[in-house]
Amino acid sequence: MGIEDFGGGQTAQADVLVVTTNDVPGYQVTQVIGEVFGLTVRSRHLGSQIGAGLKSLVGGELKGLTKTLVETRNQAMERLVEQARARGANAVLMMRFDVSEAADVGTEVCAYGTAAVISRV
Repeated sequence: MGIEDFGGGQTAQADVLVVTTNDVPGYQVTQVIGEVFGLTVRSRHLGSQIGAGLKSLVGGELKGLTKTLVETRNQAMERLVEQARARGANAVLMMRFDVSEAADVGTEVCAYGTAAVISRV
């Protein structure tokens, strides 16, 4: 597995900037649109469940589950950006992830933040 299997984030060409901060240096917030979120729920497939069970006997990273969680977070973030773009935003401020179990059938991942319009100062 390569580095892309264990990370995420935006490309330099992204039209909606997503940051975890309140503001963006060199920009001013000209309009706050409001909360946006992207949500996905993923179930674990049987193969990764068995692999995780065996791996837990000897310890170490559960790479299959790590890769699945990265893919899930990236999908939630893509949905967040789609919602922000559809509402006219060019930025999402204070982006966060929330992860929880969904009715014992999978993992729910929600990316959320504040959609805004920003412009260079």
